[in-house]
Amino acid sequence: MLNENIKAIRKSKGLSQQELAVKLNVVRQTVSKWEQGLSVPDSDMLISISEALETPVSILLGETVTEPKADELKAISEKLEIINLQLAQRKASSRKMLQWLLISLCAVIVIIFAALAVWNSPYLGWNYGDPETAVVGVGLH
Repeated sequence: MLNENIKAIRKSKGLSQQELAVKLNVVRQTVSKWEQGLSVPDSDMLISISEALETPVSILLGETVTEPKADELKAISEKLEIINLQLAQRKASSRKMLQWLLISLCAVIVIIFAALAVWNSPYLGWNYGDPETAVVGVGLH
């Protein structure tokens, strides 16, 4: 029971035997022996295992922990895929809207300059080489 629980919880946390062994400062073969039921960790090591796996000792010693079923994992992965697609679509639409906003802004600026040129705006005749005129011209724009 303990061996099955250690193995199931380790796998559910996505840890390899080597990674768990490093966390516990033991060799990989020791973790393998625990999972095969060939040896049992002492009480201090059992506490360390529970901390490394973020699981209470009572669960390690209790009933068998069921591994997630393939159907559940498939359903979760499908939901995550749908969420990822929705996020990608949202990002693409916001990017497209930003592009159109910037294009519209540029078009408005071009139209304003064209209107000023057509109406012979007095600003066009100013000599911006003179610092005072340049400051006033920039301020009025």
